Amino acid sequence: MITISDSAKQRLLDLLDKDNITKSFVRVGVESGGCSGLSYKLDFDNKKHQDDEMIENNGIKLLVNKKSFLYLIGTTLEFSDGLNGKGFVFNNPNANRTCGCGESFSL
Repeated sequence: MITISDSAKQRLLDLLDKDNITKSFVRVGVESGGCSGLSYKLDFDNKKHQDDEMIENNGIKLLVNKKSFLYLIGTTLEFSDGLNGKGFVFNNPNANRTCGCGESFSL
């Protein structure tokens, strides 16, 4: 399960509305790269693929491919708008190590 905080939900809805994005889903995933080995990916999509898991949480429909899903189980997607930085934050209990910017991790 992936949880979407209220702050992330509001920011995602704002982005969809502001940019007149006609996408139905938020796609999250993990790919190779970043200074810790794996990096998070966040995008909008309107097509569910055969290997996608669809999760609906806090009114947002997430698509996660099955490979990424294993890395993201238990993760909370949040949005930070504070002095320490602005952007989406993946609070992933499976990550053993994260980089300084929080955009990549390792298991």
